[in-house]
Amino acid sequence: MRVLKWLDQYFEEAVLVVFLVIMMIIMGLQVTARYVFSSSLSWSEEITRYLFIWSGFLSASFCIKNGVSVKIDQLVRLLPERLFHIVKAFTYVIELIFFAYMIPFAYKYVSSAIVSKQLSPACGIPIYLIQFATIFSFSLCVFRLAEKLILRIKTLIHLGKEAK
Repeated sequence: MRVLKWLDQYFEEAVLVVFLVIMMIIMGLQVTARYVFSSSLSWSEEITRYLFIWSGFLSASFCIKNGVSVKIDQLVRLLPERLFHIVKAFTYVIELIFFAYMIPFAYKYVSSAIVSKQLSPACGIPIYLIQFATIFSFSLCVFRLAEKLILRIKTLIHLGKEAK
């Protein structure tokens, strides 16, 4: 149970930190190899690029979980508390529908890469492993939005009980 709670709180953050550290190490090795040993690593930029792609997609669910996104909250904050929560719940529903809608398209995208058996040029990594970031991220976004929506609905129910 503690592991699940930890994963719920820190999964995206931990993976993003690990990816960033790996990218820094790889690029540090690349710079050292290039300027100290006058030779470059053929695989370093490719691995870093793929970690960056995964990081970009994972950051979407991280932002959803932490409520960090580009938004204009001033108008919504002027609303009465109950209406504020209704508007927030509505935005979660719209976002959830969007990400759920994107999952089948991401699946088709990854499936086509599996069929093509395309490999990355420098490392020979199957491209579908990189493209799988879309399915994983969109699914995680749906999960995080469902969590937020449930909490918002609980808040609305609690506010309704207090009003009586």
